[in-house]
Amino acid sequence: MVKPGTVTPILRIFDETKTREFYLDFLGFSIDFEHRFEDGLPLYMGVSLSGCHLHLSEHHGDVCPGAHVRILNENVDQFCSDLAGKAYKYARPGEAEETPWGTKEVTLSDPFGNKLTFYQQI
Repeated sequence: MVKPGTVTPILRIFDETKTREFYLDFLGFSIDFEHRFEDGLPLYMGVSLSGCHLHLSEHHGDVCPGAHVRILNENVDQFCSDLAGKAYKYARPGEAEETPWGTKEVTLSDPFGNKLTFYQQI
């Protein structure tokens, strides 16, 4: 039997400055790599945060905007508190909410319509 490995979602982005502001400055991801076939062409970037890896692509046809990714988090309350302290202009997450399916979660939208739900089991 083949055992699947790690999944790395690809999310569509449209603006490099807004991407860096949201994913790096606000959420705290680090850049793993950046690629362009040449200057002036679309960016393809890998970012990570504590074992969570995402690929972000400006390339038309890679993916459609509007994806929704669930990201396991050890302490959603602390994560929300850390984000609130950053005073990001376009998102001010409140407290994480408990769900009927036994998680605590907060959902954020990036500037391109992608949703990221950070959750923990309770």
